Amino acid sequence: MTDAAPVELAARALLLDMDGTLVNSDAAVERVWRGWAAEQGLDPDRVLAVVHGRQGYATMAALLPDRPMELNHEDNRRLLAEETADTTGIVAIPGAAAFLAAISAVPHALVTSADRALAEARMTAAELPMPTLRVTAESVTASKPDPEGFLKAAADLGVPVADCVVLEDSEAGVNAGLAAGMRVLGVGPRARTLGATAWVPDLTAVTVLRGADGDAVLRLAG
Repeated sequence: MTDAAPVELAARALLLDMDGTLVNSDAAVERVWRGWAAEQGLDPDRVLAVVHGRQGYATMAALLPDRPMELNHEDNRRLLAEETADTTGIVAIPGAAAFLAAISAVPHALVTSADRALAEARMTAAELPMPTLRVTAESVTASKPDPEGFLKAAADLGVPVADCVVLEDSEAGVNAGLAAGMRVLGVGPRARTLGATAWVPDLTAVTVLRGADGDAVLRLAG
């Protein structure tokens, strides 16, 4: 899409990433992952270029492919605990509260690489309501960019994949949504050049309407 072209996306269900899409947690993510990078002797900027959207163990495996996976899972549990405890600076993405209020009657789910405790901590810190249906790290066997989480959410909502729109900010998340056969609305600067179906700088650029058939219609500012 071009920046000037208004776009409307109709959907029977909306599948929402959390970090970078609803919640700005970048400061906490950077604090924790820069520490891990230092432990491993890795360039922290290289680590931060990979970490967004994935479960921690998957980030570690991508960066250290020869490292035993049990060590990745062990470190992932430790880092999840650190991230859950670190809510300093976590705020809602602009427009997130109004967007969630506007879709309250629309079938939707949170689909995040965070575990349940981290998702609750960050949504609470950002003062955002938690969607009733949540697909968290405990719910899946494969991390984004695998589409498992989005496919599970669509199945749980009883909505065909073609009728779902994913909201995502990261390369792993955008690729997961597209691999699931869904349209993807990229949110924020990370998503701008990732090949999403459409893109907005933040959720203030999204107006939620209802179509004649009851579907949600996301009207995107040009």
